[in-house]
Amino acid sequence: MEEFVHLRPISPEDEPFLLQVYASTRAEELALTNWTQDQVKQFVQMQFSAQKQYYEAHYPGAQFQVILVRGEPAGRFYVHTTEREIRIMDIALLPQFRRQRIGSWLIKRIFQDADRNQKEVGIHVEIYNPAMRLYERLGFTKAADRGVYLYMVRRPEGALNPPTG
Repeated sequence: MEEFVHLRPISPEDEPFLLQVYASTRAEELALTNWTQDQVKQFVQMQFSAQKQYYEAHYPGAQFQVILVRGEPAGRFYVHTTEREIRIMDIALLPQFRRQRIGSWLIKRIFQDADRNQKEVGIHVEIYNPAMRLYERLGFTKAADRGVYLYMVRRPEGALNPPTG
């Protein structure tokens, strides 16, 4: 994977691509509405902007990165590191790049850093997100139920302290 998957910081020019990635994560859900294409587009833009503002306000110093596969933009990977935790804020791939172990590989790289620095890795997951099975297979466990989301953690190897939530 290392030879063809890379990360780079986002830039203002990436905004249309990042919106496309976000829209792809909501497509299934929005297909169930009776909205026009214009209504869907407006809703996605509004939600994307709100999420961006939230992340920037609540995760100062976070790494906002584009996932590149063989040089082609494939997704986004947002990570925030604190003294005790590495938080995966968002990991999303365009549909054509899903189910190729790219996400697993990126998360395992985060685990290596977390183990080296004795930090837990946290992630919020929507209850019905199919990626939940992947996170469980990788070793995440439920730490808190937050309504529509579960907060899941993966403790560093050799950790003695219970996970935080």
